[in-house]
Amino acid sequence: MTIHTEHNKARSSAVSLGRGLDLRSPVLLASGTVSYGEELSSLTDLGKIGGIVTKAISPEPRTGNPPQRIAETPCGMINAIGLANVGLDRFVEEKIPFLAELDTAVVINIAGKSIDDYCTVIERLESCGCIDAYEINLSCPNVKGECMIMGVSREATFEIISKLRSITERHLMVKLTPNVTSISSIALAAEEAGADSVSLINTLVGMAVDYKKRTPLLTNVTGGLSGPAIKPVALAKVWEVCNAVRIPVVGMGGIASFRDAMEFLLVGAQAIQIGTMNFVDPDIGETVANALEAFFAAPENPTIEVYTGSLIVG
Repeated sequence: MTIHTEHNKARSSAVSLGRGLDLRSPVLLASGTVSYGEELSSLTDLGKIGGIVTKAISPEPRTGNPPQRIAETPCGMINAIGLANVGLDRFVEEKIPFLAELDTAVVINIAGKSIDDYCTVIERLESCGCIDAYEINLSCPNVKGECMIMGVSREATFEIISKLRSITERHLMVKLTPNVTSISSIALAAEEAGADSVSLINTLVGMAVDYKKRTPLLTNVTGGLSGPAIKPVALAKVWEVCNAVRIPVVGMGGIASFRDAMEFLLVGAQAIQIGTMNFVDPDIGETVANALEAFFAAPENPTIEVYTGSLIVG
């Protein structure tokens, strides 16, 4: 699906991430926090934001990790959902019809146990005309021995993205984990393999404990920490990657306001994703998108192209 916007790009917040991923707003809603879009559509106007990133899709249905798999933490939350999803067949039959009606960009998050899994999903989805991009999830910290292994290896990242590049002309966005020694090295491998953009950061590995019961809050013991608590880490990682790659960077991690979004743009992100705050305020994406549009439409302010990355120092 191609977004046609009547905005004057010189005086709007519209952005293009290349290879057909054109956004009326730099605001995307992050995978895992909006399910497949339909669940949130009655609570906010999805047509006012840049796009949504669906819950991860794998070839087969997944029940995920056993509960308890979500817990609140100071300034955030920790989860170990385990990539629970309806599977490829049900996604195509039940979810694609709704996504095809959306007046916003549709990005499909894809996860798997192997390169073949990722290829299977993309090959099946190629015939679905409503898809603008794939977000390749190489960074889930809650699924032992699966996509996380590829996301922490430069060589594995290059191998899988090279393979996926050979089977699709659609935009490939690679979701990166912060749980590595050098995130910029992984980002460069993705770029060299043909990725069109990278998104970061995924959650940080964390743990929460009930001292009275003397047990972890999550059945999985550890999980992915997200929310405002991780924003300083996310900003640093986005800044690092923006100084390393030439492809667009989509920043995420603790964004809860217009001000937070502006900080990510300032360090070089060309678009942002809002995640955990969707649980707190389902309208947060529209609120931030409207504020960004008002700011960049004002003649006294710089254009978004001028503003983005203006803090970058190599």
